[in-house]
Amino acid sequence: MNDQSLEDMTPDMCAAKIFEISGEKFTPEIASDLWPKILQHKWLLSEKLLRDVGLRTACIDYIDHMEQAHKEFMAYQRKDILAEMGAQTISREVWDTISDSQPPKKLVQQKIILPLTEKGLSDKHGVVPPKTIIFFGPPGTGKTHFVKAIAGILSWWYIEIAPSMLMADGVDKIGANLRSIMEKSRNLDDAVIFIDEFEELAGSRDEGSRVDKSITNELLKQVPLLKTNKNNILLVCATNYIRKLDAALLRPGRFDCIIPVGELDASGRKTILEHYLSKLNRGHINLDQLVELTFGYTPADIEYLFHQVAQFAFEREYETGQDYRVTLDTFQQILPKIRPSLTDEMIEEFQKDSLTYSRA
Repeated sequence: MNDQSLEDMTPDMCAAKIFEISGEKFTPEIASDLWPKILQHKWLLSEKLLRDVGLRTACIDYIDHMEQAHKEFMAYQRKDILAEMGAQTISREVWDTISDSQPPKKLVQQKIILPLTEKGLSDKHGVVPPKTIIFFGPPGTGKTHFVKAIAGILSWWYIEIAPSMLMADGVDKIGANLRSIMEKSRNLDDAVIFIDEFEELAGSRDEGSRVDKSITNELLKQVPLLKTNKNNILLVCATNYIRKLDAALLRPGRFDCIIPVGELDASGRKTILEHYLSKLNRGHINLDQLVELTFGYTPADIEYLFHQVAQFAFEREYETGQDYRVTLDTFQQILPKIRPSLTDEMIEEFQKDSLTYSRA
């Protein structure tokens, strides 16, 4: 019989085969569960030892060390999944680029970071760390940055799932691809799974097409499965348009926290400005004045501003051949060309959504 044959193996045949090669007796039901795991163990042992390991050796070794063998196979499988999904490591320093006064850093620290890092204290007081989170807010306000910062401070893997990845095989395959990715994600440990532009996948079924409805239905099935998983997995979704999400996903029971990420206050802008200023060849700059000049700018706006300032400084020094130091005057030349993303109307709409949808 082919060692790798599973389809033709009935429970009785599995029990007979295991008894034949190891001398151990198991009920047919248990044996049918063990047989594929024994074959997996045989393959893994062969990979580790760089030679083909006999089925008898693999079977006896698996039965004698079931728990350890299972852990080793899962660890090996995770390496493949992490590579396939493009997992990244994020520096812990990213967390420090977010001002302590910037909403929602304090909330994230209290509701997400501390319960996950202070596990003993969480268990003592019956605190259940969140596993599913939605960040919402206007474009460019730093939602993705927050997710990366969470992965960094936890020292977990960061995996981003873009809607375009799910659409690679065509619109009709999005649901199947989503299910496949979520199933793989449940095998991971210490991982932040991030889905951006969440409204593209989880739009209201009242207004969606047949395909849109099927994708949202698949999410409604997958999110509870992820929540019941015992591994350290955090699913974080971000949207610019919280109102477009299906109402069923916004009800308690599916997403543990729904957190607004809005405009930067003066302290928040100052922290980000200091971060980017440290990378420039600069002269004297009045930081408080620069903070005032960037009112209404999002983190993405500020990042783009500094790209333009750096390029401007580079070109000036190249043209003159003399050391060029960035000053406030440099920023005043560039700022009129970069309009802030946030308008008063957008801020007002966001504040309304915050009152309606926020939950932590």
